[in-house]
Parts: sequence; C-alpha cells; structure tokens
Amino acid sequence: MSMEKDPLFPDDLRLLPWVTDTGKPCYLSAAPGGGVLSALADRTENRQLRAGAEVLCEARRVLADPAAGALALRLTLTASARALADTLRVAHSRGLRLGAEDEADQGA
Repeated sequence: MSMEKDPLFPDDLRLLPWVTDTGKPCYLSAAPGGGVLSALADRTENRQLRAGAEVLCEARRVLADPAAGALALRLTLTASARALADTLRVAHSRGLRLGAEDEADQGA
C-alpha cells in the first residue's frame, strides 16, 4: 500500500480506513465537527488498532512456542501483515489530519 499523497485530492479530505471494492483509497470531505461517516471512520480505526494489538499478542505467543509449525507461523505472519497495513493506514490518515508530512514526501 502506497502512503504517498494523492495529488488528485485536496488536503482537506480525510483518508478513510477502508478501500473501494477495487482497492482504491476512499476519502471523505468532512464537515466541521465531524458527522456520521466521520464517526464511523473513527470507530473503524479504533477497531483496527485494537485488532492489531490482539494480533501482536497472538504473534508473540506463537513465536514463543518452539513447537509452532509452519502453518501456525504462516497464519500469524498473514494476520500480522494485515494488521500492520491497517495500522499504517490509520497512522497515515491521522498524520495527514495533523498536517504531518511523510519523510518520503520530503525526498528523504
């Protein structure tokens, strides 16, 4: 998932924590003070972050088990990658709303 700014969308649009059915990012032109869709996005982000914390606990448990097989490790890695992608999207979205720029955006 690319975290670059999309030049087609102005800075006042919120990157939502989900994508379209074709995998494209979704944006919201949020009203001042939020709204129903903004509140749904907030709840979704919070749920994604809680799920990420649960995946991290499970990954640590599997990694600490010397008897864990290849399938358990593969499933754990798959869940971890999904949770990491969600967490990075939430962090990116929140960073954009705070006016933060990625180092990649600055050429670092």
